[in-house]
Amino acid sequence: MSDTVSNPLLSLVRERGLLDDLQFEEVQQEVQRSGKSVSEALADFGILDTDSQLQVIADHLGTEVVDFRNWTPDEETLKAISAATAKTYLCIPFALSGTTLQIALADPLNPATLDELGFSVSYELVPVVADPKAIQQAIDKHYGGAQTGDTMAELLKELGADAEIEREAAEAAATGGAADLSELANEVPIVKFVNLVIAQAIQDRASDIHFEPFETEFKIRYRVDGALYEMAPPPKHLALPVASRLKVMSNLDISERRLPQDGRISMNIIGRQIDLRISTLPTQFGESVVLRVLDRTATKLEVEALGFPKYVFDYVTEAIQQPNGIVIVTGPTGSGKTTTLYSCLRRVNTLDSKLLTAEDPVEYDIEGIMQVAINEAVGMTFGKALRSFLRQDPDIIMVGEMRDMETSQIAIQASLTGHLVLTTLHTNDAPGAVTRLVDMGIEPFLVASTLQCVLAQRLVRTICKGCKTSFEPTETQLSLLHLSPHDLGDKLFYYGRGCGTCNDTGYKGRKGIYELLVINDTIRQMIIERAPTVVIRQKATELGMVGLREDGLRGIFDGSTTIEEVLKYT
Repeated sequence: MSDTVSNPLLSLVRERGLLDDLQFEEVQQEVQRSGKSVSEALADFGILDTDSQLQVIADHLGTEVVDFRNWTPDEETLKAISAATAKTYLCIPFALSGTTLQIALADPLNPATLDELGFSVSYELVPVVADPKAIQQAIDKHYGGAQTGDTMAELLKELGADAEIEREAAEAAATGGAADLSELANEVPIVKFVNLVIAQAIQDRASDIHFEPFETEFKIRYRVDGALYEMAPPPKHLALPVASRLKVMSNLDISERRLPQDGRISMNIIGRQIDLRISTLPTQFGESVVLRVLDRTATKLEVEALGFPKYVFDYVTEAIQQPNGIVIVTGPTGSGKTTTLYSCLRRVNTLDSKLLTAEDPVEYDIEGIMQVAINEAVGMTFGKALRSFLRQDPDIIMVGEMRDMETSQIAIQASLTGHLVLTTLHTNDAPGAVTRLVDMGIEPFLVASTLQCVLAQRLVRTICKGCKTSFEPTETQLSLLHLSPHDLGDKLFYYGRGCGTCNDTGYKGRKGIYELLVINDTIRQMIIERAPTVVIRQKATELGMVGLREDGLRGIFDGSTTIEEVLKYT
């Protein structure tokens, strides 16, 4: 029972009068502080042990608690649910009687799970309650051998041979009627397929899922650690049903296929609460749909987890404790800027300060912070949000991006009137951010007096620990890094050979490389004199700034990344 989905459990226990307001607060704080689940916190505080919690849930649902310890299922009961479904929804069939199937869910208080299961299971479902750990063990024991891959291959084969869906897809494409599309989107095989694709992507730690229709094929690609990988292509006629299914899941207009649309999907997959940001784009051969995966459990929003070098960590943590000024994080799209800002916000999110954010869109919900989604369509711009913010008496403001002069001016105004402003800019390096602000039309003396520091960052892939191998770099490789064999001494270089753990890529996971420009008196004077980026960079380097390339070398020398990765991103 994870904390994001077990808050209904906390409310339920409170409704039953089993804990008072003070205990309610204590449990909430413990969950936030320690990352425990609500269930664990209730047991640790001695308020309610696991068995009593299960009984409370069962009473609420009007069902019974079952025990998996001495449970031996028959073949037919197990077959009622496929291995992929059991693993995706963390559920297991307990007993089959005629057309009724008793099913135990790891998260029984989430009604959406049961609804979605109704699509993939051809029995009348009756939920029963059991210890989530026992459910997980039973799934591992009884469904352990079946891989999602096998099921995906079977499902693709089945869908390719399904003439009925192909005919319906062709009809819906011709008529474009909302009723036809909706019916198509709710076809059991389509629902199964989309859920399986998303579950597979989450298991592979993908950050984005791309559904792309072409003239003769339909491609599905995952982005893992910044690189795109293609999965087995589904039949071409699935492009429309899949796009329609994703639009149904995110409450978008299913019949609008000529304009781009944006939305969100929130679902419980593999026992985790996953938020997906969806974007549709009409193309020549149908709609291209991209899902951005916002997996709250996979991202540790802690400054310590970002892998800053010590001097960057010390300076940034000090800068975000200041009462006013501007801190800018810069880098291209997908370089982890938002994660860095959220981690900084988490660190300064205390009871005695008010935090406001303006984001396009809001990526992670953080307890205790007022977050505002920017919506240009209805006139809710960054400028408008920021102006209202100043009347809300905040201490710290985060602006998703300084896009234009208006936003930048208000952000500077805010920092001059005693607010700390955290924001991002799209520039290639840290010194470039200074000149970008001046180019936008901000007076150099205002930039100099408000800016505290600029942090530039990139994400490079890290070498897989399972197949890490050392090698001798060639002179060409060294010259690209501006190194000579003499500089190396006895330092070793590494690469990943490729193995099962990393899908033969040689990489698993990513880490940040950073460049911190500290705005001291010397740099301030140069900003006021409108010095070009190159001159500011030279001076900052003289004063000890470590560039992205140099910080990348730190990663190469400590054996965490490769020469190719550092050269690619710096």
